[in-house]
Amino acid sequence: MIIDSHCHAGKGDGLTGPWDADASLGKYLYRAATAGITRTVLFPAFHSDYAVANREVARIVARRPDRFYGFAFVHPERDRGRVFDMIKLAVERYGFLGIKVRRHDARITREICEVARAFSLPVLYVMGEVSVVELIAREYPEVNFIIPHLGSFADDWRAQLAMIDPLVRHPNIYTDTSGIRRFDLLQNAVRRAGAGKVLFGTDGPWLHPAVELVKVRVLGLPPHEEEMIVSGNFLRLTAGVRPRPKAYAVTAVAAAWSPGELRDPWSGCAVSFRLTLRTGRA
Repeated sequence: MIIDSHCHAGKGDGLTGPWDADASLGKYLYRAATAGITRTVLFPAFHSDYAVANREVARIVARRPDRFYGFAFVHPERDRGRVFDMIKLAVERYGFLGIKVRRHDARITREICEVARAFSLPVLYVMGEVSVVELIAREYPEVNFIIPHLGSFADDWRAQLAMIDPLVRHPNIYTDTSGIRRFDLLQNAVRRAGAGKVLFGTDGPWLHPAVELVKVRVLGLPPHEEEMIVSGNFLRLTAGVRPRPKAYAVTAVAAAWSPGELRDPWSGCAVSFRLTLRTGRA
């Protein structure tokens, strides 16, 4: 079995580029089948309302549950206060197995991490600042974080090189192979962190799945290590997903953000906000 752990699907509602316009799977599915890829993890194209986008991906997954897995996309700021409800719906009704967050939208929050912990979900966090890996790894050791592209889709070799160190040191930090252009860095990451810390991904449908898979093949790994990358690691990270949240979930998520101000001590900028979490009581 070969699982592509990183692919987008559905329509966006923007016109910035393909990433927020359209993620049609037509060509991708043909190319993936030709390459021998049997399962694919889907998350939405970029969108102004991820609740809407997650529903569309859920419909795609429901039509082919033998072919697709789903991850729910959340926006750290726009979805503040409703992350628990969004993920509860995604897990209980859609059968989704993870959360995706994008730093370009906003920094990951404790609210998101607490929800991931409550459902034992892995979090795929697309980021541009490797330093935050230290924070999330230590603060949430029960949550597994997948930092795709070895930390940089923008081919920032400094960020990718820096990402290898926390990948080695933290047992809950993983990466994927999608979009990594500098093969020596991928090879170094696998050599130092081990095959158990890397997942195969393509960043489809925009990158060719067969081309992305070749990078794994030419690593020249023993069969059992290659199997870990192309399927085993993903299956292991999602095996413990809870269909119902842990008992403390509502309290923990509510405590993660309290009404008031968030201040960056170096920028002098404060942001006021109020968290409203539905608990089922009036």
